[in-house]
Amino acid sequence: MPIQYYIYLALSLFSIGVVGVLTRRNAIIIFMCIELMLNATNLLLVAFSKMHHAIALASNAATQVGIEGQLFVFFIMVVAAAEVSVGLAIIVMMYRNTHSVDINFLNRLKN
Repeated sequence: MPIQYYIYLALSLFSIGVVGVLTRRNAIIIFMCIELMLNATNLLLVAFSKMHHAIALASNAATQVGIEGQLFVFFIMVVAAAEVSVGLAIIVMMYRNTHSVDINFLNRLKN
């Protein structure tokens, strides 16, 4: 499969995530859109890693070149899982205090 398909898919997923972050006011939906942007970048990292590995494999059958992107994606997913747990805990505490997950309501908490 050509690399352009992965680039177009990742670009569309990232664009949906950016539009969701900029237009929505629900904290959970904004959080999901941020995760969608993270997954779009992970998709590109894996696609480029696969392409780089295929090129290196053509010249040397026993090479391990090109798998660094996939390892990097693994660590990004681990950090994203920790981010999700902390972010959802913050959203739950916000809901307990304000009985709303609307981010515009957070401006009233400053005073």
